[in-house]
Amino acid sequence: MNKVRAGAAEAVADIPDGASLAVGGFGLSGVPEVLIRALYERGTNGLKVVSNNCGVDGRGLGILLSAGRIARVTGSYVGENKEFARQYLGGELEVELTPQGTLAERLRAGGAGIPAFYTPAGVGTQVANGGLPWRHTPDGTVAVASPPKETRDFAGRPYVLEHGITTDFALVRAWRGDHHGNLVFRRAAANFNPLAAMAGRITVAEVEELVEPGALRPDEIHVPGVYVQRVVALTAGQAADKPIEKRTVRP
Repeated sequence: MNKVRAGAAEAVADIPDGASLAVGGFGLSGVPEVLIRALYERGTNGLKVVSNNCGVDGRGLGILLSAGRIARVTGSYVGENKEFARQYLGGELEVELTPQGTLAERLRAGGAGIPAFYTPAGVGTQVANGGLPWRHTPDGTVAVASPPKETRDFAGRPYVLEHGITTDFALVRAWRGDHHGNLVFRRAAANFNPLAAMAGRITVAEVEELVEPGALRPDEIHVPGVYVQRVVALTAGQAADKPIEKRTVRP
């Protein structure tokens, strides 16, 4: 039951080239920075990432992206990363864009063992009809486009079929966690983390505060340890490293 690993390098050591990876975070909030850095230092390549966004230049998943380690991204927002746009438009990166709520439900459904579900989001658009560019050629033409999806009417309203997502591994960041893998997230840093944790077949959690079993009240646990296989305790410095995407101050 003790799922604590000695460090991040050990926790990600068996993630192979080409693995699929669900990663928590939204912007730079709740991003498992330490695990991402360990994966970068290990040299893992050809990753298929599922995450709301792909970090920013120089932080989060942007570290792996800029090194050319990511082959495919399933996400919903890419607007803060110039390198992401360059690779996508240049044919170096395959990208499946999906509505944000749909992405959240696809991860949750995968973790709950639900293979597919119907949603009204995207009906009447290229999300349902197909034709979204997944990959470009170097000259800018579309090399791979999204296929059309099944649609069906319920009570006179059209819905599109979306498939649940499961991944080989998941990387998440939690505020508190215990030796059994039970996790608690704090405020906005929860975001996609619980959903990513559910979707991974092997989930690795970096925690800002590691506590003994029994210290967490059952009713405050956001992700039970059954979904988590490995826990990495962060140092005080690592836990405090929380960059702000856009800092604004009053005149």
